[in-house]
Amino acid sequence: MNKIRKGDEVIVLTGRDKGKRGVVLSRKDESYLIVEGVNVVKKHVRPNPMKGEMGGIVDKTMPIHQSNVAIYNPATGKADRVAIKVDLSAGKGARRVRVFRSSGEAIKVA
Repeated sequence: MNKIRKGDEVIVLTGRDKGKRGVVLSRKDESYLIVEGVNVVKKHVRPNPMKGEMGGIVDKTMPIHQSNVAIYNPATGKADRVAIKVDLSAGKGARRVRVFRSSGEAIKVA
């Protein structure tokens, strides 16, 4: 189970964008995330008249490693770690739930 998922609000811990917050747009693979407004680079693209694309310099969001971000806890206003607990209260059996390590409350998926 991935501790950081699509739709989670994260805060960057290291690198050029340290301190920025953003929403996870997608997972590139098992260890890389694409975060809105983080790790944006200038990309030179060639025009492609067959596809109707204009050439020039465009901004592109590049992936960032998941070890460089932490989930944002709105209750404390700081970065937090994620724990996984087994919830037995559901009638269908055991269910794994992501919780904040500092407070133990469940993470709400937006």
